[in-house]
Amino acid sequence: MLHAPIVGGEGHGPSPIRLRALSLGAGVQSTTMALMAAHGEIGPMPDCAVFADTGWEPKSVYDHLAWLISANVLPFPVHIVSAGSIRDQLLSAGHGQRWASIPAFTRTVTPAGAEMPILDEDDDGEIIAIGTRRTAKETVSVGMIRRQCTTEFKIVPIRRKVRELAGLTRKRSPDHPVVEQWIGISTDEIIRAKPSFEAWQVNRFPLIEMRMSRADCLAWLKRHNYPLPPKSACIGCPFHDNARWRHMRDNDRDAWVDAVDVDRTIRTGIRGIRGEVFLHRSAVPLDEADLSTPADHGQLDLWANECEGMCGV
Repeated sequence: MLHAPIVGGEGHGPSPIRLRALSLGAGVQSTTMALMAAHGEIGPMPDCAVFADTGWEPKSVYDHLAWLISANVLPFPVHIVSAGSIRDQLLSAGHGQRWASIPAFTRTVTPAGAEMPILDEDDDGEIIAIGTRRTAKETVSVGMIRRQCTTEFKIVPIRRKVRELAGLTRKRSPDHPVVEQWIGISTDEIIRAKPSFEAWQVNRFPLIEMRMSRADCLAWLKRHNYPLPPKSACIGCPFHDNARWRHMRDNDRDAWVDAVDVDRTIRTGIRGIRGEVFLHRSAVPLDEADLSTPADHGQLDLWANECEGMCGV
């Protein structure tokens, strides 16, 4: 059934929305958004929600999702999609197999006396080696691996399901929005709210429209006597801050042991990566990292770099 048309961009007439799909991460924000929609506080009612299962969420997230999809909680269906287990892929990556890279940290040590190229530009502006030099002392560099996991384990499976539900599978995409995707980003993470890159889809951010922060979401859930959701993120997500790692270590022993094991497995052997790989931003083994500080030694908050806004909500 077609919904009421919305007005398209400049130069376009009304664009009938075929499907309103809520991206459900089973965290605080997306849970609040879904339940507010169920209460009629955000309209119109979405046609469905879609949960992308990475295969490596904490047990608390799966338990909360089971409650959300149980009878008499949400008046619309929840579709669960998956591109496989990100944990299994990480373990395979440690043995040289192909992987959808996570934003893990690398530590590369260049010993004293190592031969390094001297680089310069040629007449065409290309970088070329013009000689070599030897390092005077040992140097240690820490970097961050390019992130592909959100795209492959969240965005692509949700996109595939949404296109199927909207009747766009194996069809040419319309040049105007026919799908409205609801994303649970709150005002305190507004930097993560981005427009859709697809002409056939428009993104909507109901919590931002309602001027709700994460704290407002928690307050709304408490007022309505709903269980407070856990934070939705993979067990071994390198974006975890010290507080999150510490909470896992002290309160979810199984997840902590699992994260430590995966962290150890990916240390070496990953194709195309120089140096050693770590889940903790200090680039030391996870079970040796100093998690005692409430902050991360002045490190920038890297979570805002999760630009697609599909994790942690």
